[in-house]
Amino acid sequence: MFITTKGRNALKVMIDLAQHEGEGFISLTDIAERQKESLKYLEASAKQLSASGLVVSARGKNGGYKLAKHAAEYSVAEILISGEGSLAPVSCLDNGCENACTCQTLPLFKELDEVIMNFLNSKSLIDLIQ
Repeated sequence: MFITTKGRNALKVMIDLAQHEGEGFISLTDIAERQKESLKYLEASAKQLSASGLVVSARGKNGGYKLAKHAAEYSVAEILISGEGSLAPVSCLDNGCENACTCQTLPLFKELDEVIMNFLNSKSLIDLIQ
């Protein structure tokens, strides 16, 4: 498993929104400045988060993004999956493999995937801001 810029930026956007929860819609420009991140990259992450239903967006003068639910209700896993698409340590867990029936490494990677997902599901967005 390798967390790319997409996953890290998804977390950064969500962390910033959680830190400013209750302030209404937050502009990506403000998030980019606070997180010292490229606005272009954050726009792509925010679009994915919105498509996944993790954030709500609004256009206009007072537009921006806000969390769709309380920060404690988000797992780190769902945020990273929104950005990455998959967190599987090997591609054959997502795509299958013609050698799955005889692969001696597959059980190891299935167990690793379970450990990773259990860990990431045990952490909430609120854990990251406290």
